[in-house]
Order: sequence, then structure tokens, then C-alpha cells
Amino acid sequence: MFTAYVAVTVVAAVVTGSAAVTYLIGHDYPRAQLDMKRLPRTWGPRLGLVLAAGSVGLLVGFAVPPLGTLSAAGLVLYFVGAITAHLRVGSRQLVGPAVFLAVCVAALWLSLSR
Repeated sequence: MFTAYVAVTVVAAVVTGSAAVTYLIGHDYPRAQLDMKRLPRTWGPRLGLVLAAGSVGLLVGFAVPPLGTLSAAGLVLYFVGAITAHLRVGSRQLVGPAVFLAVCVAALWLSLSR
């Protein structure tokens, strides 16, 4: 079970960290997503920082388990919010946020069952 926890947590940290980088460098895809969801572009760097903090928190959770659990829970809430934002504007492009949510839910579940 510990191996699954480590593998899933590392995958969650990598995918959320890569998403954070795209927001923080101002890549076109996150800008298009913000526009589609009718959110201000000034939110991009802030959302990137939230993702980066969650990603780092997952990794720090190996040394401080409660922090990893809280980070996973925060990322779950983040992606629930992302899906809600998609649904709010009538977007049905839910595969991406659903995959991120599933990975973060798995990381949270494994962290709690550790």
C-alpha cells in the first residue's frame, strides 16, 4: 500500500506541478481556459500558485504526513471548483479536470488510509 501511495502522490505532484507551470509562464492554453470560463486573466498566476503550493505540499507530505493530506484535500477542492466553473458556462470539456480530480482523490484516499 505504501508503494501505491508514493506512486500516486508523485504522479499527482507532477501533473499538478506541470499545470502550475503553464499558468505561471502565461501559456496560451490556461489563458484560453480563463477566457472560456469568463474569469479574469489576472487569476491565472494566482491559480498557478495554488497548484504549485498543492504540488509542493504533496511532496512535503512524505516528511510531514498531515501537510500532504491537507494538500491533497485542497487540490480535490480546486478541481471540484474547476469542474464547477466548466459547468457554469455550459462547457462539456470535463475530461481534463476529471482526470486531475481523480488523481488527487486517489492521492487523498491513499494518504488517509496510510
